[in-house]
Amino acid sequence: MINRLVEKIEQMEAPIVVGLDPMLSYMPKHILKKAYDEKGENLEGVAEAIWQYNKGIIDATYDLVPAVKPQIAMYEQFGLEGMSAFKRTVDYSKEKGLVVIGDVKRGDIGSTSEAYATGHLGKVMIGGKEYRGFDEDFITVNPYLGSDGIHPFIDVCKEEEKGLFILVKTSNPSSGEFQDQLIDEKPLYELVGKKVAEWGELHMGSSYSYIGAVVGATYPEMGKILRKLMPRTYILVPGYGAQGGKAEDLVHYFNKDGLGAIINSSRGIIAAYKQKGYEKFGEEGYADASRQAVIDMREDLRKAWMASK
Repeated sequence: MINRLVEKIEQMEAPIVVGLDPMLSYMPKHILKKAYDEKGENLEGVAEAIWQYNKGIIDATYDLVPAVKPQIAMYEQFGLEGMSAFKRTVDYSKEKGLVVIGDVKRGDIGSTSEAYATGHLGKVMIGGKEYRGFDEDFITVNPYLGSDGIHPFIDVCKEEEKGLFILVKTSNPSSGEFQDQLIDEKPLYELVGKKVAEWGELHMGSSYSYIGAVVGATYPEMGKILRKLMPRTYILVPGYGAQGGKAEDLVHYFNKDGLGAIINSSRGIIAAYKQKGYEKFGEEGYADASRQAVIDMREDLRKAWMASK
């Protein structure tokens, strides 16, 4: 799957993943009204609105980007109905040829990790038949429990030719409370980065490992260090745009081949119609606004890359 992701990034010249993190405040009124009229102003109605909202964005952007990243918490908050919308989103994204990165941040040990991995990346046998749960292509994983928590995920990834993005340095302001603490005069995030590179050797693709890393866009100097520590690790970079990450700060996350990183934008794309410069699209044109935001982001990243050479 990492080979396919890299190929799609090269073909589209767009190292971009759209974060499908729907919130009620992002929803155009006409989508909510239609869903509530059909399903009721309840959890089922919200789930229908989420699905229709996501579908519009996917239809408007699937030919421009290689991947999407649905954040599971935005669906879980609406219970079983929300999780149904999550599954519909994953399945539809794959139908449109997109690579799906499930932003689930799971992390445990033993049989619990195996169950998480199976539910999101693998399969179960029931009555002699094979069934798949959510069936994403990659998921995000928390490494806090160490190798005992990561190896069960890697085992399933090997079986399914799927991958992980492991949290190394996150973009939130308080991440340094743990991640920046020094151990033998090295910050913890560097030690985690080295470990991710080590785990990555267990499941390699053609040029990059199936085992990637998450490194926030808001810490570019740390990103530069981690890029050197993890030369064959694909880096998922959240925090571009609305969270403060700038294109010129992201060039260090890439290798000299122009690959090695994929940049996430969530509300900057999916709620673009609410932002300055895209108001002309209006609520009815929210999906067209999302498409334009992707085009603008792609050009922003391209210019920054060219300027860095």
